[in-house]
Parts: sequence; structure tokens; C-alpha cells
Amino acid sequence: MAVPIAVLDCDLLLYGRGHRTLDRFKLEDVTDEYLVSTYGFPRQFICYLVDLLGASLSRPTQRSRAISPETQILAALGFYTSGSFQTRMGDAIGISQASMSRCVANVTEALVERASQFIHFPEDESALQSLKNDFYGLAGMPGVLGVVDCTHVVIKAPNAEDLSYVNRKGLHSLNCLLVCDARGVLLSAETHWPGSLPDCTVLQRAALTRQFETELHKDGWLLGDSSFLLRTWLLTPLHIPETPAEYRYNMAHSATHNVIERTFRTIRARFRCLDGSKGTLQYSPEKSSHIILACCVLHNISLEHGLDVWSPAATVTMEQPEEEYEQMESMDSEACRIRQELLLTHFS
Repeated sequence: MAVPIAVLDCDLLLYGRGHRTLDRFKLEDVTDEYLVSTYGFPRQFICYLVDLLGASLSRPTQRSRAISPETQILAALGFYTSGSFQTRMGDAIGISQASMSRCVANVTEALVERASQFIHFPEDESALQSLKNDFYGLAGMPGVLGVVDCTHVVIKAPNAEDLSYVNRKGLHSLNCLLVCDARGVLLSAETHWPGSLPDCTVLQRAALTRQFETELHKDGWLLGDSSFLLRTWLLTPLHIPETPAEYRYNMAHSATHNVIERTFRTIRARFRCLDGSKGTLQYSPEKSSHIILACCVLHNISLEHGLDVWSPAATVTMEQPEEEYEQMESMDSEACRIRQELLLTHFS
């Protein structure tokens, strides 16, 4: 009797029911070394993700062999950390490349749904003061709540006519606005901005700006580089320092702001799908943005689990299409006053 094509299972056709898959044995059957080398993370971390995402990944299915949450998570981690849908990765798990793609999509959306749970500014005063203390301990810059910068992730061209994603280097990219604390934990992540937008425009349009101008704290600020305009809540370096105090301010600013550069390198080193070495992200801008955000969520969870952000392997410089920028000058007199007062009270 003919079998309706709609119910055919591609994994069953490829492998048969006797194929050994990770659905058929426990994580305890393999070593931590194998899991880290193949999927980028140890067993305890993967088990945490299974508990966290399991309900979202166990949706009803018409397929004859539903893929377990555990296998879906391993497939997604394999892609995030290797940047490839290679047959070797699918074979290691026991699923086809088509199923690999579905697993990545499912896990990505489950992580994006939880982004606000793991990426946010603290709200209570003691936690905010702890942020400031941690930053002050780096280079003596007071009042810092976070460091902000943009980084580009290369994507495939959406279509021949759409130039909004072409950055200054002629590459299609997403310009991602990130904020982190002194440990490299992300406090804000906006990953959807077209690559043609300069950093200052991204910040001007970002939810982060509305957050700081309407909700957040008047006794602290972010640090940004010279691609941004000086604001009352965003301190930038002096364009041409002249006095010893101005030089000290710029040095402290640079040493503190460097945390975000190290965080970018860490994320790219851990999640190779973002570093460009395997080519561009082969997805629409929206799906690529979600993959980047999912990696940001995993970055924070990994820090929460003690996977050191500053490990030597994680600080290797990765080539990336960073934008050039012109020095920005602010006309905000109140922002200039705040920076000048800081120079007099803390760096003179």
C-alpha cells in the first residue's frame, strides 16, 4: 500500500530504526571531554539547558520519531560552537541535516524567549552599587554601570536590491549593540540593526537609549567610545586631551571600556557561527539576529555556571568587519558639564 509522502520521516529513511542516536543513550555514556570538544560545553551545563528548555522543545509532533530536547540542544550547540551543519555533526547525533536545521531553529527560539531572564540590568540599589564598585576596581573610573559598543556579524545578502545591510567594508552584516559589566556579563543586547547604520545612529534609535533617558539611574553612566555622542548618561573619551587630568581620564576610560572588546572576542571564540571563519550566517536578517541573541543568552548562562569568560582560549583575536568611524562631538552642554566635573573631582 502506498505511504502518503507527508508522513515520511527523513531521519528514518536515512538511518532506519536501528541507527544508534543520542536519544538512545544518556549523556553519562560519554565523557565531559567529548562533550566539550564536540558541542562546546560540559555535561552539567547541557543538563541545565535540558531542564530550562525541555518544555519548549517537547511540542506535539506528527513525526514518527520526535527528536528529544536533549538531542535538539546538542544539535544547536554543535552548530553555534562550530558554525557548520556538517554531515559529521548530524552523524554524531544521528539526525539528518534537515533535522539539524530544525533543531537549531527550535532551540534558538526557546533561548530568545528567555533573553530578558538572562540579559538585563539589575534593579536593586545594592546590585547597582556592586556594578559601580567592580568597574571602579578596574581602573578607578567612578559611577560606571556598564560599557557599551557595537560589533558587526556578517550575514548572507537578503536580496540584491536591499543595501541597508551593507556596511562600510561592502559586507552584509547586522550591527549589534551590546552592554556588559566588569565580568563580561551582558546587560543589554540589541542584535537586529542593519549593518549600514553607524554606531551613533544605532544607539540613537535603540531601546537602550529610551531605557536610560526615562527609567534608569541619574547617578551613574555607561562608557562608550568615540563613535558615540557624549550624553549625560554616556561618557566618551576626550578627542584631544591636553591636561594631565584629561590624560588620566582617557586612560581610565580606555582601560575600563576594553572589557567590552574582550567580551566580543570571547563570544566569537566560543560561538564560531558568529566569527566569520565558517562563512556568513546563511539566514534572513531576522533569523540571524535571533541566533546572535541566543548566543548572547548562552554566553551569560555560561558565566553563571562558572565557565570563565577570560580563559586564554577565549581571548584569541577574531577577524571581524568592524566599522570605521569619525570622532563624534557633543553639543549637549549638560553632558559636557558632567564630564568636566568628573575630571575635576576624580582625575585632577
